[in-house]
Amino acid sequence: MDTKKFHLGWFMNFTPDEWREPFGQGGMPWDGQFYIEMAQTLERACFDYIMIEDKLMVSETYGGSREKGLRGGVMAPKHDPAPLAVAMGMATRHLGVIATMSTLAYPPFLMARLASTIDSLTRGRFGWNVVTSAEDLAAQNFGLDKLPPRELRYEMAEEYMEVMGKLFGSWEEGAVLRDRARGIYADHEKVHPINHEGKFFKVRGPLNTVRSPQGRPVYLQAGASPRGRDFAAKHADSIVSVANGVESMKAFRDDIRARAAAMGRDPDSIKVMFCVTPALGETEQDARERLRRQLSAPHFIDDMLASISAITDIDFAQFPLDEKLPGKLTTNGEQGSLDKFQQWGSGKTLRELVVDGAGGMVSSVELIGTPQSVALRMREVMEEVGGDGFLITTPVLRVGRRYLVEVADGLVPELQRLGCVRTAYKHQLLRDNLLEF
Repeated sequence: MDTKKFHLGWFMNFTPDEWREPFGQGGMPWDGQFYIEMAQTLERACFDYIMIEDKLMVSETYGGSREKGLRGGVMAPKHDPAPLAVAMGMATRHLGVIATMSTLAYPPFLMARLASTIDSLTRGRFGWNVVTSAEDLAAQNFGLDKLPPRELRYEMAEEYMEVMGKLFGSWEEGAVLRDRARGIYADHEKVHPINHEGKFFKVRGPLNTVRSPQGRPVYLQAGASPRGRDFAAKHADSIVSVANGVESMKAFRDDIRARAAAMGRDPDSIKVMFCVTPALGETEQDARERLRRQLSAPHFIDDMLASISAITDIDFAQFPLDEKLPGKLTTNGEQGSLDKFQQWGSGKTLRELVVDGAGGMVSSVELIGTPQSVALRMREVMEEVGGDGFLITTPVLRVGRRYLVEVADGLVPELQRLGCVRTAYKHQLLRDNLLEF
């Protein structure tokens, strides 16, 4: 029986690259060149896409100060992902590029115009990671005192997506004629105002850009709560998930597919991508020792706690490292990330939560060993889960060339030899590559 192929992506952000480690690059990626080269490396390894995370604030949650986040370069400085996506897309030919952009920050018209423009610049390889933002400090950069409650944010987001769909559809396919003989560039009868008037948004339209090469860019989403899962199942082409082991991965994917089917969507049109952090070495012992050194680095715990504090608006500096959390924590921020991190009922101390699973937040399943053994385990996991693929990432999303090459030139060739991932791109459009298998 042929091995069922699965997809590969990489989850990163536009922050300093690896700068403290012996094989780091110094933390000066601001001209984008490091990440452009990263995109080219991932294209060489036939990844489906690279996804750029984003946040819209300098966090002051951890310890009630900006100090530790800035000292480690954890959540800031962080540059805008949209121009980087353009740069990466124009330096590649096949790799999908996905930028995180918040509905909090962009009126729908500007979001649709920007996304459509980038999709044209990348010849149909752009994706939008749909977020509503989850931090009060971000809200305060846009004239609000606090974020709206989660349910209201989702209500606003539903209407936002409705408007986006109308805007992307405001130019019919074939609206651009380029008819020199008749002197007609675009057919006015195929370009339509949308005249949307809703509870939260009023938009006339149409877009003043040409139709997006994909009709609309690919949508990525990471809803984890029941309401978030409904949103993702309704709108997303690909979903980011961080699970707790194989059973949790399978349960999440099955749940998303059931929700999508109930909404009249083909479940196969949604690709659920599980975040993992493979720890690679020449032997399993070597891999485990390298991981141990990473997790025991003096800055690791601070970096991780600064990160989880920033995205949950909970100050984890208030809790003793070697004691259990005082109770099940909730947030108006990223509840799914918080639930993954706190592992309620596990009895683990805060220190154990931090080091568990290569940082707690980013590894859906343990992958430690040689490229050969890790590739076999990834195949085994996908067979048990049913699909659809993995998002490679790192704790606090920091990337170095050494790890990048280990994955692209060590792990991926083994996956290719097993028939698990593509060895060439068959399609121009990102959506078509996602739907290929």
